[in-house]
Amino acid sequence: MKRPYPSIKEVAARAGVSFQTASKFLNGGQVRVSAGTAQRISSAASELGYSPNGIARSLVQRASSTIGIVAGDLTDLALSGFVVGAERAARLVGHAVLVGTLAGNGADGSEVVNMLIERRVAGIIAAAPQLEDDMAVAELLRRHVSTVSLHHIPGGGVPTVGSNHREVGKLATEHLLAQGHRYVGTVTGPFHRLVVRSRLRGYEEALRGASLDPVDEMVVEGDWTPSGAASATQLLLERHPEVTAIFVHSDVMAIGVYSAVATTGRRIPDDVAVVSCDDVSFAPYMTPPLSSVHIPFAETGARAVEVLVKRMGGEDVSAEASLLPVELMVRASCGGAPRFVQPAVRGSSKVTEELP
Repeated sequence: MKRPYPSIKEVAARAGVSFQTASKFLNGGQVRVSAGTAQRISSAASELGYSPNGIARSLVQRASSTIGIVAGDLTDLALSGFVVGAERAARLVGHAVLVGTLAGNGADGSEVVNMLIERRVAGIIAAAPQLEDDMAVAELLRRHVSTVSLHHIPGGGVPTVGSNHREVGKLATEHLLAQGHRYVGTVTGPFHRLVVRSRLRGYEEALRGASLDPVDEMVVEGDWTPSGAASATQLLLERHPEVTAIFVHSDVMAIGVYSAVATTGRRIPDDVAVVSCDDVSFAPYMTPPLSSVHIPFAETGARAVEVLVKRMGGEDVSAEASLLPVELMVRASCGGAPRFVQPAVRGSSKVTEELP
């Protein structure tokens, strides 16, 4: 049966050189050969259709061309956008990508990182929020391999690439306030996540900037799922039926927000305006089209690769965060305030007044 790929031994035999000479020459090792020998090896490889083995090349050069990515749940559209962007950028500069995922709550980050280290990856990109408080993984990354992270790594020393999520929350909330809304609730992701706390700070800063005090009961925790967001929205509107606008922490959760608002007999945006964040591919196709803060996930993946390659090359890359800009994509879900709105009052007062 014919071999699907020619071997290095077949190339060596056709070129009339030893296996070791052909291997080192084709895989970038240190070997001195005459111009004629080099031409014979190259011609033999071309005639046979030989492609260098990436693993063999790494062994010869004693350096890997593979970048590892530690990823969370790849069903997350935002995270998968980041990974796709990173893989494309890595491929353009000659690096393969090996992905290890932390699927499920019981995933062991140390196990995945050790797997990548054992495979001699040249560097690692951490794209897993599960690692935000994992000191064991942080020590592994600092001690063994060049690393760039999409999320906070405890103890510092690892450059981060991402966006300013405080600005995300502030931008979304300020837009709703500018439309005349004064009772703006928010459906968040899990409170333990740093990105959630950053977005909440931005939400609160925007309210205070409009002379409004944040109300704790207008902040309801979701779980990144449509069903969790629907439950959170129902609770928010039961507590504060006067709410006329909602800032939701992800487009996926916005699906649940839309459903919950509809079950109360309200309409978006006539009765409740909605602004979300992520701006994933389906946002413009929701009914009504969803306003969302665009976060450049693919571009962030590419930037992470750029920073990591510099670190792998020995460049002194600052451990400070590299932040990519965000932009509010205004669509039909965040129209102006409805006919009945609340005046600019402080605290949890529920006084309403009818517009003329």
